[in-house]
Amino acid sequence: MSASHSIHVKEAPYYYVPNDSAHPIRASLALLVVMLGAAGWVNGIDLGKWAVTVGLLGLVTVLYFWFGDAIHEEETGLNSKRVDVSYRWSMSWFIFSEVMFFAAFFGALWYTRTITTPWLGDMDHKLLLWPNFNPTWPNLGPAGVVESFQTMGPFWLPTINTALLLTSGVTLTISHHALLDDHRGKAKFWLFTTILLGIIFVACQATEYYHAYHELNLKFSSGAYGSLFFLLTGFHGFHVIMGATMLTVILIRMMKGHFTAKNHFGFEGAAWYWHFVDVVWLGLYLFVYWF
Repeated sequence: MSASHSIHVKEAPYYYVPNDSAHPIRASLALLVVMLGAAGWVNGIDLGKWAVTVGLLGLVTVLYFWFGDAIHEEETGLNSKRVDVSYRWSMSWFIFSEVMFFAAFFGALWYTRTITTPWLGDMDHKLLLWPNFNPTWPNLGPAGVVESFQTMGPFWLPTINTALLLTSGVTLTISHHALLDDHRGKAKFWLFTTILLGIIFVACQATEYYHAYHELNLKFSSGAYGSLFFLLTGFHGFHVIMGATMLTVILIRMMKGHFTAKNHFGFEGAAWYWHFVDVVWLGLYLFVYWF
């Protein structure tokens, strides 16, 4: 078993405050370039997509060095338990913000299905606005303005993806307990398995999107159903990619000898995020594919 080199460093008895850093202003400038490029892109300016690319590359570069500094502070023993508590609260509030983010889209799905669709199909609206509107979910919009499409059912790819994510939650928990017991080889193996399951999930979702576009004629423009389907599943897929990226960084750090059985919040924070992604998918599986 390889031990982390940070185990030899005494814990700082104070709340470490980093020196002045240019990372925040650099990240802000990179985001500004991204937003300006995106605004130009949607307005047909060819330079816009290149600006978005440059801005994103700049942001990734800044975050790489910024996070590297934070890792160095941890591994050299500059952070105390007070800093660890701050990290935990910060990650907790970040995940809470993500909960509210997805709650907005689930709320839009519920409001559209339960309130708006029946409301637009009542007698007043049917007589005055859209006589041929069919108040069922999903629908083709008033006067059939949406192309005919088929909905995405739970079999088989969504069900396979559910099994993949639930299994990944189990493998990640096994990895965490292995790290707690200082079985680093076992921890790395099961963490790698978790990442692999996440990659397979994304591949299955890409296959599902291909099937939706080419066989079901289900697109982002397929009315409220199509928009909400791709917003919810697309943003969730993006979060899976981000979570797998976090876990990959954690795996690399473990291979470098970082973390100990008693000091590994980087692992725990990434694990919290991954379990959150699992729970969101269960909501998606029920309310998007079944109901």
